[in-house]
Amino acid sequence: MKTNPSKELLKGTLTTIILRLLSEKGKMYGYQLAQCVKESTDGKILIKEGSLYPALHKLEADGLIECETKMIGKRKRKYYHLTPAGQTATEKAINELLDFLNTIHHLITTEPIYGNTQ
Repeated sequence: MKTNPSKELLKGTLTTIILRLLSEKGKMYGYQLAQCVKESTDGKILIKEGSLYPALHKLEADGLIECETKMIGKRKRKYYHLTPAGQTATEKAINELLDFLNTIHHLITTEPIYGNTQ
C-alpha cells in the first residue's frame, strides 16, 4: 500500500525539490519535473500542475530560475534552468530542509538522522 504525503507537507518542500532537480539535471520542462519526482519516489509524491507552475513562476520572479521556450513540433515547451543566484539558493534550501527534517525526526523519535548539523 502506497502512502501519499500530505499536501501541506509537500507544499513546504516543493521549491527545494524543484531547485534540487534543476541543479542535478540542468534544464527541465514542467511535465518532466513532475514525472521525475513521481518516478524517483515510486509514485509516493505526485506534483500537480496547480502546485508546480505557480512554484516555477515564483522561482522565476525571484530570479532563481530562467525559462527558455523551444518549439517541439508544433508545440511550445518551456525549459527551466537555474540562474547563478538559483545555484546558491539551492544549496541553502537543501541544507535548511535537511536541518528541519533532522529536527523533526529528533523531536518525534529522539534520534537524529543526519547527525548534528550545527
